[in-house]
Amino acid sequence: MALCKRRGFIFQASEIYGGLNGFWDYGPLGAQLKKNLKDAWWNDMVVHPPTGPDGSDVSMVGLDSCIIQNPRVWVASGHVGGFNDPMVDCKESKRRYRADHVQIMTTEGADRAYAFVEGDDAGRDKALKQLGKHARRTLVLADVTVAPLPSLSKDCLATAVGPDAKEPGTLTEPRAFNLMFKTYVGATANEDDVAYLRPETAQGIFVNFKNVLDTSRVKLPFGIAQTGKAFRNEVTPRNFTFRSREFEQMEIEFFCHPNATREWYAYWRDLRVAWWRSMGLLSENMQLREHDQDELAHYAKSGAGTSDIEYRFPFTHPGYGELEGIADRSNFDLTQHREHSKVKLEYFDPEHGERVVPHVIEPSAGADRGVLAILCEAFTPDPTRPSKVYMRFAPRVSPLKAAVYPLVNKDGMPEIAEHLYRELNRRFGFIEYDAKQSIGKRYARMDESGCPFCFTIDGETPGDQAVTVRHRDTQLQERIALDRVSDWLAAELVR
Repeated sequence: MALCKRRGFIFQASEIYGGLNGFWDYGPLGAQLKKNLKDAWWNDMVVHPPTGPDGSDVSMVGLDSCIIQNPRVWVASGHVGGFNDPMVDCKESKRRYRADHVQIMTTEGADRAYAFVEGDDAGRDKALKQLGKHARRTLVLADVTVAPLPSLSKDCLATAVGPDAKEPGTLTEPRAFNLMFKTYVGATANEDDVAYLRPETAQGIFVNFKNVLDTSRVKLPFGIAQTGKAFRNEVTPRNFTFRSREFEQMEIEFFCHPNATREWYAYWRDLRVAWWRSMGLLSENMQLREHDQDELAHYAKSGAGTSDIEYRFPFTHPGYGELEGIADRSNFDLTQHREHSKVKLEYFDPEHGERVVPHVIEPSAGADRGVLAILCEAFTPDPTRPSKVYMRFAPRVSPLKAAVYPLVNKDGMPEIAEHLYRELNRRFGFIEYDAKQSIGKRYARMDESGCPFCFTIDGETPGDQAVTVRHRDTQLQERIALDRVSDWLAAELVR
């Protein structure tokens, strides 16, 4: 997080006013890193779609739907009635927590229990110390029992001290809390004009299913893809950008014949894992996990299954956090919108003379979580300099593609460097040029920014018409002819 602030990857939103919990801004390098990730997804899924199981390119079209839709959309999708998280309030600290995130610590001999938020190691250690005082002995984790708050009885809850409280009995019982942000459409701003900021981008695709069929020459199976902002009023946003109130999704709704769902589910599951590997998530920190039957969403219980692509973030270690979900949503969404809108949302297959409500395979990825995983994966301590780190981005997503430096700011070196900089910047964009400070400090700054290559013009360049290229990951240096630099960089950036 310190490096992200120092190098301009991620800032706290409205930081000069104290920030706002659950909202984050992307700085110059972070904005480009996120754009590179989204552009790679759009290019690989829509512009140049992958090859399907039959050897042909997958049929895919794009969409950009509104953040605010008719509120009946969210009634039909179930979000108005069922998009709730259990929450608890603390009457002493006036703070609110997701009930399933609050853990209660107890032990024999203590007349109190202590609560802490799951994943907060400092809060857990504080609770352990306070519990030890009431038990009149020093405790270690093996001496205590920890249970999630929703599983406790009212009597036990009455003895619990909240995570930010001093007295017991201040935590309320869990109650439902709708996660959608309300807004108002029109100038009167009364309850008749209520609308919602979308909690997901998927429903914008489903309500445009008929429009896409009527205006595009798509045939089953085909996909509709879009990227865009979504909003969820999380009770306890935490873990940097992992759980935010405003976030961006990269989603595909892939429509197929009901008989083909298992084949397409397996296809998208495996393809999406391979895609994240190509973005640089190559370590054992990424895994694919199939959902158990008891954790399937309501729309997936009769389908082929649901899988999560998960990443072991530092704050989830040794566990994992969701990066992308691949789900067979069956025909739940189209059926719901057909019933609520009274509009036929079917596909007519002229070849077989049948009408079907397609089933849907949904690969749904978080752009912000993707950026966070890439940042975590790239963060690499330098073995030769323990106090230094470098960001090992895959060249394709790296926000800076290369840097061009004159070794010193004299003897004709700046002029050659500026000419090379302009040539590379016209072709690739996002090329760094800097003639100040020592070359070592300039290299170190580029290492922390994740720039994969630095080209240095030195005293020998005017004579041999060659430059020195320094590789970020190995720090090895080699000479390249000045007129070959552009083509050499082009080949390296696609690796």
